[in-house]
Formats: sequence, C-alpha cells, structure tokens
Amino acid sequence: MTIKKNYIAGEWVEGVSTTRNVNPADTSDIIAEYATADAEQTKAAVDAARAAYPAWSQVGIQQRSELLDRIGQAILDRKQELGELLAREEGKSLPEAIGEVGRAGQIFKYFSGEVLQMRGELQPSVRPGLDASVTREPLGVIGMITPWNFPIAIPAWKIAPALAYGNCVVFKPAELVPGSAHALAEIIVEAGVPSGVFNLVMGPGRVVGDVIVNNTQVDGISFTGSVATGRNIAAAAVGRMAKVQLEMGGKNPLVVLDDADLNTAVECAINGAFFSTGQRCTASSRLIVTEGIHDRFVEAMVDRLKTLKVGNPLDAATHIGPVVDERQLQQNLDYVEIAKEEGAKLIFGGEQLQLETEGFFQQPALFVDTTSDMRINREEVFGPVATVIKARDYEHALELANDTEFGLSAGIVTQSLKNATHFKRHSQAGMVMVNVPTAGVDYHVPFGGRKGSSYGAREQGSYAREFYTTVKTAYTLA
Repeated sequence: MTIKKNYIAGEWVEGVSTTRNVNPADTSDIIAEYATADAEQTKAAVDAARAAYPAWSQVGIQQRSELLDRIGQAILDRKQELGELLAREEGKSLPEAIGEVGRAGQIFKYFSGEVLQMRGELQPSVRPGLDASVTREPLGVIGMITPWNFPIAIPAWKIAPALAYGNCVVFKPAELVPGSAHALAEIIVEAGVPSGVFNLVMGPGRVVGDVIVNNTQVDGISFTGSVATGRNIAAAAVGRMAKVQLEMGGKNPLVVLDDADLNTAVECAINGAFFSTGQRCTASSRLIVTEGIHDRFVEAMVDRLKTLKVGNPLDAATHIGPVVDERQLQQNLDYVEIAKEEGAKLIFGGEQLQLETEGFFQQPALFVDTTSDMRINREEVFGPVATVIKARDYEHALELANDTEFGLSAGIVTQSLKNATHFKRHSQAGMVMVNVPTAGVDYHVPFGGRKGSSYGAREQGSYAREFYTTVKTAYTLA
C-alpha cells in the first residue's frame, strides 16, 4: 500500500511511522497509510515556513489571488472524487461530503477575490502637517490544528485567508482524517505554492501539535477542536505572546414556539441535530419546546426519525452515516446511559446498530422529560443525540436557551416577528438562525461564538483578516 507523505519545505517527506486510515462504515476498508511526523520534522516545517515568509509576504496580491483561484478551481473540478474520499474516511453521507468539498473550493475562490481588496486608511493627524496611514500586514507563520468532523472545509477556511494575506502555513490535520487533508495539500502543491509557504505535518497532537503551539517561530495558532484542548493551547500561546484563535464546543438550542409551523420545526430539528451524524459543533442538541406544541412536536419528531436510514455513506439511500470511530461511538452510548440514569426518557433510538459491514453505527437518540441541569443538556456529546426540554413560554425558552457555558449557534422556529427579533438580539450566541437549522452557515460571513465556544477573532469572510493580519499605523510629515 502506498504511503502518503508529509510535505515539508517543498518536498514530500516520509514520516517516522505510519497510521492506517480506516473507513468507519466498513472497518475492513483501509483507505491508505499516512506518514506520522515527529517533533524534529514538525520543527523543520516551522523553520521552512519562517524561511519562506519574507519573500512570500512581499509577493504581489495578483500572484496570490491567482494561486488561490487555481486551488479553488481544482477542488471544484474534483468535487465528486474528493467527496467520496471524505465520506469514506469521516462517515458523513455522500451528498453532505460533496457539499463540503464544494464549500472548500468556494472558500479559496472567495479569498482569491478578497486579497484584491486589501483596504487601509489615510487620515490627517491631529497635529498639523502630519498624515496618518493605517495598513494591514501579514501576521507571519501560522500553525493550524484542525478537527475530524469537517476534514476539508475547516482546513480550507484557515489556509485560504492565511495565504491570501501573505502568511506561511504549518498545517496539522486530525489523526482520524488525514486523507482529505493530504488531498488538499496535493492540490495546493500542484497549484504552484512556493517552497516552505505551505507545510503539511500529520501526526498526534501531543507531538506535532505541541511543537506548533510552543514554537516561538509560530506567530499565530488557529485551532478548532475540544474545549479542554483549546484552553491548553490558549494558555501556552498567551504565555509566549502568540496570537490565538479558537473554535471549540457547542450545546446549541433550537427553540420551538407554539406558533411555529410544525413541519418547519421538525425539519430544522432533524437536520440540525442528526445530519452529519450529529458531529457538528453547530448541531442543535437541545430542543427547547413550549407547552402548547410540545406533544405534537415530539410525536412528529418520532415519526420523522423512523424514516431516516442509517447506513453506508456511499449508499444513495443513506441519511445518516456512521460515528467517526469506536471511541466516539462509546462516548455517545455512555451519554445515552447517563441520560437514562438522570431520569431522562428515551423515546427513540440510541442503540448501536449491527449492519452489513462492520462499522460504528448508532441509531439517532431522542430524549424527552429532560431538565436544563442534566449532564445530557450541559455537556457536548458530539453525536446523534438530542433532548427535548419543555418551556412554559417564550421568556422561559429564551432563559433555557442561554443557560449554557457555550454560545456558538442558536435557533428559533416561530411565525412571530416580535419574538424572532427579540431572540436575535438577546440570544447569547455568535450565530442565530430563524426558521432554519442551527447548523449550516455561509462562507462569506463571520463564523464564531461567545462564552466557552470561541476565543479570539472570527473566522471566514472579510472578518478573517482580523486574525491573519496585524495593523500598522504610520505618520508622514507632509
């Protein structure tokens, strides 16, 4: 079997060992073997990025724009192929996987245009005879640590703005999903990225990630992953005065009011809670439903859940693929038992499924009779598990929605303009959805949350420049 290598200083480099990329829907399907970097190789990648930075930071915006456009177009041209790879290694359904690949291509295309719109300011000084200019410059070397649940879109929305604004990149993907990351790296290399500007180092976070986070030659760290790891990265980065951007967990509410259209409410809940196997930080795992519609909503949810097929993500009939690996599946099953022990009532699913192939399949789980203080409503499960919390009225629902340490995404289903407007203003979340699922955002607007969900500047859209650039003020005697 061919070993997929790391990419360091313009060369494909063998690792110190290899890891097998296993299909979670069929554990007999080995996608490929991927090189594992050690601390020395990771340091070499950082050194290469540092050496390439002076030249790359001065490259003209037209050259950078054309590079990003080539990358984006290559991704879009290979959308079907890359989607199949993504579905095999991560487990989301093929339509979702192809959609994610398309988004990655669109992100590179977007930043190929954004780089041509670098804006500054020229103002008169308050001191006579002086002009003051405000410009943006690249930050430097950026270390990127990405998660397994969006193995090409999240790397894309970090790498594209980094390169657009003149930074150099050291990219560490999640160990579970090296395939999509490696394919993206191949495209970036084939598009003509200069030596050292982009580096791929695959391997465990405790080795590769630690070197990136603690290396003084890394000027900024962009991380998406767990809260615990994010906090450790923040402490290390701030301790050495490096810039840091964190996207972490969510325990997102979807509020359903009495006046909601029932079909809309159910589809928002099904999509947000269970699609992508619930493995999204924006998943609506808390369904907060007011008393007047509660029983009808629960009945309709169960009826809808019965129509969903769990299976191989490459099967056109599949709605929900496998959980990403055995460890995550066990965590999901543990939370189902915890919820039962706390008094929550399981009214659908939750069990492990045995299908035609050996894989990590779970029937989506729906709980009712839950309260806001239960662990199942406090802690992020990151699987196809949702709870229903009954609320007295809109005010109580809003209170329950905000009763969480997280603040990434929140949704409301209602026909009341008054309540929708109030919710958008008073929801303690970075992203608010009205009559649409909590999961699913555009690539040209900012992504991020509040409280324990995010730290640092927003990702995506024109707001990405806040992290990937630094501001310089200069005075000139007129």
